[in-house]
Amino acid sequence: MLLSEVVDASREVGATRSRTAKTRVVAALLARAEPAECAVVASWLAGEPRQRKVGVGWRTLSSHAEPAPGTTTAEGSAPLDVVAVDALLDGLATTAGAGAAARRGALLDELFAPATADERSFLVRLLTGELRQGALEAVVLDAVAQASGAPAALVRRAAMLSGSLPTTAHAALNGGAEALEAVRLEVGRPVHPMLASPGGTLEDVLADAAQRALDVVVEPKLDGARIQVHLDRGADVPVRVWTRTLREVTDGLPEVAAQVLALPCETAVLDGETLALDDDGRPRPFQDTMSRFGSDEGSEVLLSPFFFDLLHLDGRDLLDEPLAARLVALDGLLAAPGHAPLRMPGARGASADEAAAVLERALADGHEGVVVKDLAAPYAAGRRGRAWQKVKPVHTLDLLVVGAEWGYGRRTGSLSNIHLAARDPGGGAPLVVGKTFKGMTDALLAWQTATFPGLATAEHRWGLELRPELVVEVAVDGAQRSTRYPGGVALRFARVLRYRPDKTADQADDVEAVRALLV
Repeated sequence: MLLSEVVDASREVGATRSRTAKTRVVAALLARAEPAECAVVASWLAGEPRQRKVGVGWRTLSSHAEPAPGTTTAEGSAPLDVVAVDALLDGLATTAGAGAAARRGALLDELFAPATADERSFLVRLLTGELRQGALEAVVLDAVAQASGAPAALVRRAAMLSGSLPTTAHAALNGGAEALEAVRLEVGRPVHPMLASPGGTLEDVLADAAQRALDVVVEPKLDGARIQVHLDRGADVPVRVWTRTLREVTDGLPEVAAQVLALPCETAVLDGETLALDDDGRPRPFQDTMSRFGSDEGSEVLLSPFFFDLLHLDGRDLLDEPLAARLVALDGLLAAPGHAPLRMPGARGASADEAAAVLERALADGHEGVVVKDLAAPYAAGRRGRAWQKVKPVHTLDLLVVGAEWGYGRRTGSLSNIHLAARDPGGGAPLVVGKTFKGMTDALLAWQTATFPGLATAEHRWGLELRPELVVEVAVDGAQRSTRYPGGVALRFARVLRYRPDKTADQADDVEAVRALLV
């Protein structure tokens, strides 16, 4: 398959807001792909190279992608094909050591020399994370199901267990349902985490559960970072830790690894949260927790893990079992003396009064609210649904920063008023839903002013347009209908709470979450 075919499909996908149309275009391309190509094509149309990172920045890419003066395309060169391009990206991703910069430069010249202008643009956007033609991973997974004829639920489950869209696409398109069914949970390979949807008030969520005749557990929603921990005593590294984005952070959390290593089992996969606590057991500021996940290697803040789910224990996979059974197994594992502090507290089968008490206690302890979970639900990773619903006394949203304006008065010289956007559930470009300059400290203003220029896609007298990469958590009083914004909805009184470096752009809230707050 030629690179130009993928570029044409990407353009066609970006030209429509219809999820059905996007799926159909991607499925048609995948159906034509050769066995060695389908994983690469699926990954590219989801917006990232199969290698994820290739070790080359935007400035270097742009300098090599720019054609020589007076030329538009390479003459006499064979057209680029998908396998050849992927091999060059493999070379970029694995180049290291002395002379690496020169070798990467030669590989980039080899990559871009035969490329047309459209192909160069596609490759630069692909490698810099700017390929936002609207084919998010969920769209591509639906297309994989359509092209392979495999059930969509089976495709999504394989993606959950493998943690890899390319791997799932290859299995489905080359082996069909049988290959997908063979994908199993593997201790030492992270799975996509199950996510909670924003709920209304606690009374509303409990009333909904009662109407559906559900038995629930109510747990505190901690102000921490999601972690997934795998224990395998027979492995070279017996304990490994990943974040919600499946980034491995094992080396940075030795105290968490040590506590899990002390558990009375041979293999386990645990899901939970970790956070920094003060001497009174109250959460320290969120940035203290996140300092352990960034570049601040000198941070001496210790993190405390709290586990609320168990996906595997001593050879037994628990994913498909109801939450009630998983919690019984988790309680048994953490019941040994000295391990009780690792268990997330909560009230199982809680009455309205008991649930209210959990919420009141969580807020008094400095946490965000509660999560209400259906005890009959299996572990449905990577998808937000009504099985888990989070309840907070203050409406909060995780949104994308897509622009920033220069401040005035005391904020002159600072990038202040930020433009907020929600994800388009159809896979299109993010939809602006408002602006805010409230809630920003001087330190945050300085950080924004130093950071935003590196994400700029356009510069104006008023400020910068930004790549939609940064996720910011804002508190709002609600939302109102608006003809000003393309999503038809605008935030009411938004103020910044914090940035969320633990979340990627595809984990931001979509515009439906904003519309749910309409007053």
